[in-house]
Amino acid sequence: MEKSLALLFVLLSASPMILAEGFDGITLKTTKVSGNVYMLEGVGGFAGGNIAVSAGEDGILLVDDQFAGMNDKIKAELKEIDAGQLRFVLNTHWHGDHSGGNALFSKNATIIAHENVRKRLQAPQENSVGTSPAQPKDAWPLITFDESLTIHMNGEAIDFIHFPNGHTDGDGVVFFNKSNVIHTGDHFFVDAFPFVDLDSGGNVISYTRNVKSLIDRMPEDVKIIPGHGGLATLEDYKRFHDMLVSTTDYVKSKTEAGLTLEEIQVEGLPERWHSWASGYIKTEQWIGLIYQSLAS
Repeated sequence: MEKSLALLFVLLSASPMILAEGFDGITLKTTKVSGNVYMLEGVGGFAGGNIAVSAGEDGILLVDDQFAGMNDKIKAELKEIDAGQLRFVLNTHWHGDHSGGNALFSKNATIIAHENVRKRLQAPQENSVGTSPAQPKDAWPLITFDESLTIHMNGEAIDFIHFPNGHTDGDGVVFFNKSNVIHTGDHFFVDAFPFVDLDSGGNVISYTRNVKSLIDRMPEDVKIIPGHGGLATLEDYKRFHDMLVSTTDYVKSKTEAGLTLEEIQVEGLPERWHSWASGYIKTEQWIGLIYQSLAS
């Protein structure tokens, strides 16, 4: 298994055997974003997806909880932000780098997610990069929703909205309305090709449509916490959308010209997109995700 696929398997899995090692050298960086909202991101290694924290008079709400091996470090950072009670954890989707801490945090907090997140955590998940085992009952969201829900906490309405069949079939995006902050989950990998989990109901075409819908909802001065990458702006997100549209159009034009997937992968993408292969997903994999999405 090549390096990027091996890392992707770790990203998807929440296996305790995998999570027990490899986090000693990783720290968390805390950034105050706006209002009551903070961002936690791993430094010195792959801790998992970015975390949003709402902290105030009503307690603490987390968006995503990284891998289980980061649990104690997250708790330590929360104490530095606010000594209040952790009340809610929202999962933007089921992947282990965003929900791996559920079983531990659920001892003190309520887990909330789209209904498909609960379904996928309850059963083994198989895809092109490996198998993720079913998770224990403590890891399952206690509250689920279909289209949206709102939590009124720390002086603002926090909207949790489902965007279907994008990264997976259970993606939720979190809007901190008064603070003007949005956590996109894995509907945003900053300046990098995204992983789209086709085996979990994801699709590049609807993913791109969801990103455009999110852009249309965002004010110009919004602050964006992406699933992966640094704190971002609307311009960063528009650049990401441009990549999605342009690379999809390129692959579509090649398929219409009669090229096979392998031939398109050998040709690669135009030079302007070469730097976007610096993340988990390399050019050949991204072309494959587009090609399969177009064919579905």
